[in-house]
Amino acid sequence: MRQKSGTGKAPAQQVIKDIRRATRKQYGAEEKIRIVLEGLRGEESIAALCRREGIAESLYYNWSKEFLEAGKKRLAGDTARAATSDEVKVLRKEARDLKEVVAEQALELRLFKKSMIADGGDDE
Repeated sequence: MRQKSGTGKAPAQQVIKDIRRATRKQYGAEEKIRIVLEGLRGEESIAALCRREGIAESLYYNWSKEFLEAGKKRLAGDTARAATSDEVKVLRKEARDLKEVVAEQALELRLFKKSMIADGGDDE
């Protein structure tokens, strides 16, 4: 019995695709920056750089665009700086202290209202 054309290839092609995806090289931020900066220097063509690094030109141009956009945002001051763990601790303590003050104020207000009701309200 013969199989239809192409049905036998599908599982094998999927296996190959999965293997390629699993073994694909992952580039860290520093490697991406190095490659983009090499491309910006212009000492060799982008095509040659990409061949040497084993990446697609479209990937290089995506990284380049991201790199330049991030730099533009940073220079414009649009990016938020990540807080250090010490700063987070200080901010959490400050938030806790403020919550306590609000709770105390709410309690005092509630007690004041109760005392006003007990006194019969306004004496004016």
